[in-house]
Amino acid sequence: MDRWLGNGGMPLLDLVGANLERYGVDGEDLGWVEGSFQPADIACNPHGIVQAGVHAVVFDACMNFAINAGLGPDQRTRGTLELKTETMRPATLGAAYRLRGEVTRMARQVAFAEAAMRDTEGRLVSRSTGTFLLHREGAGP
Repeated sequence: MDRWLGNGGMPLLDLVGANLERYGVDGEDLGWVEGSFQPADIACNPHGIVQAGVHAVVFDACMNFAINAGLGPDQRTRGTLELKTETMRPATLGAAYRLRGEVTRMARQVAFAEAAMRDTEGRLVSRSTGTFLLHREGAGP
């Protein structure tokens, strides 16, 4: 999956200012990803505040990447079933943030994950949870 670091295979992440930097697996299949976010102008409203939809796009990518990090070679996420995003503080144009996505539970057909954005002081800016449909080659119905 090293080829996906950076924009996670999604050029949109480059445009908004997100970058995935490292990933791994905790335990048997609980993947995680870490990255950075320095919001670009296109990610913000006219007042320089990151739009909530941009938070959702970045988190969706982080959680998908974390899930895929823990899956085998013939397995992958197939789609996002549910996504909830909460913002606690405004993310602003040009400021630096850290991202982390991680799997909370991996089942046979779905995975559950969460992601968070923190400022340089470690304060929670926004967070997200999601449920994702899995594709497992040869797993049957």
